[in-house]
Amino acid sequence: MPGADIIIGVDAGTSVIKAVAFTLSGEQIGAASVRNRYAMGRDGSATQSLEQTWTDCAAAIRGLGEKIDDLAERTAAIALTGQGDGTWLVGKDDQPAGDAWIWLDARAAPTVSRLVKGANERARFEATGTGLNTCQQGTQMAHMHATCPDLLDRSEVALHCKDWLFLNLTGVRATDPSEASFTFGNFRDRRYSDVVISALGLESRRHLLPEIVDGSKQTFPLTTEAAKATGLREGTPVSLGYVDMVMTALGSGVHTGEAGVACSTVGSTGVHMRAVRSGEVHLNKEGTGYVICLPSDDLVTQVQTNMASTLNIDWALSIAEDLMREMGEAPSHAELVARIDGWMEKSTPGALVYHPYISEAGERGPFVNADARASFVGLNVNHRFPDMIRAVVEGLGMAARDCYSAMGDMPNELRLTGGAARSLSLRKVLAAALNTPVRISSREEAGAAGCAMMAAVAIGAYPDMDACIAEWVSPLLGASEAPDSDLVPVYDTLFSSYRKARIALAPVWDDLAASRAAQGENQ
Repeated sequence: MPGADIIIGVDAGTSVIKAVAFTLSGEQIGAASVRNRYAMGRDGSATQSLEQTWTDCAAAIRGLGEKIDDLAERTAAIALTGQGDGTWLVGKDDQPAGDAWIWLDARAAPTVSRLVKGANERARFEATGTGLNTCQQGTQMAHMHATCPDLLDRSEVALHCKDWLFLNLTGVRATDPSEASFTFGNFRDRRYSDVVISALGLESRRHLLPEIVDGSKQTFPLTTEAAKATGLREGTPVSLGYVDMVMTALGSGVHTGEAGVACSTVGSTGVHMRAVRSGEVHLNKEGTGYVICLPSDDLVTQVQTNMASTLNIDWALSIAEDLMREMGEAPSHAELVARIDGWMEKSTPGALVYHPYISEAGERGPFVNADARASFVGLNVNHRFPDMIRAVVEGLGMAARDCYSAMGDMPNELRLTGGAARSLSLRKVLAAALNTPVRISSREEAGAAGCAMMAAVAIGAYPDMDACIAEWVSPLLGASEAPDSDLVPVYDTLFSSYRKARIALAPVWDDLAASRAAQGENQ
């Protein structure tokens, strides 16, 4: 389109839907967002309205138009990414078959337990590179098939969040290679796999799986109806991006041409990724993690995720906040966060072991145990709150190392994203725990940037993804921060204790879970 110089990246997350405007050279020039809504139930359900999600997406795009003059005329393409996993069922006339089961939905737990014991489970894992969990569309659909088949019976296609938005923008039922392959396919050829579909017991539901479309190679025109809803021009090219985890990694620098680079997102949850060729993937014996395709031929990310990352810090600070409030003080969360660096300086590295499994959902990477719980090991009468804060921060470093160990060798360099990456203390801990330099990206909206990069390649603004990365990503990487040579051996020893204690505590977690269940039955 003549005069078009903007790409809109839409990132439909769990909490917020963002529409972000970038120039063709990668400069972020504006953003608008709408809060997301989902419902949690006592039965483990976590659902989201399809209609409301599309309404909110359109509102975010219109909000961007209020901030940028002539947005419609200037938009060269729209790109989509969004929350991964989950099941967004669509029926006749492209209408929702019901509310979406999002990735937080835990109802499929009994089905996961059954499938994990199946004769074809290892074959399924070796095809997808992805361990089974309740988040996934495959296990959710298997559970629906067993417990509420009518829901699948009235559906015509099973989509993911961004796929649903793509359908509303273009009228095309499709998914992308990343979500298709880690859920139902093979990461080596990026196609659906009969072995995987059979292992899930979904042969009779195969017709629900949509066409696989690569948004870095193909776009579809914005429909008349979607143009009216968003305020953009009919016919604007729309690119279906990959899942948000790898889009964030791409925008943050997981692949810039150097060997052995990894990327960790340190937020409420933790995501740890390394970019490798498909033949270099290390499939662990435990059968955990993800292998997710990148929009580059034969390049994939190996992924391990933590159920809780900075949630552990939030919990520890809440203890201090509660006590201070009892004494008539009322510190803000930000004020307490600002004290962390000082507390770290007052404490001894590696004195305590902390397992950061504070989530009620347990842990999912590099091991899966819904009953795993947080713990301090090694406390004595001389330890004080700063020692415990240090242990919590170091626990995040140990958890990251545990995840990367499950994927093979430690990275040669770690790129960090997420709010916590701004913490010097955390960066020092991560660098020493992994014995690798760290760098942070100044990219503000990495997920939206990642899918916008795909659109930029698809419309011919760049000849390939590597050329786009060189202009959009590499210049935004900060200086390399080397690991502290004094801390490295300390954390080597600490990690050994961390792993031994984690393994030894598993039967204790079982006993505590049994006790909780018994108490619940007696109430």
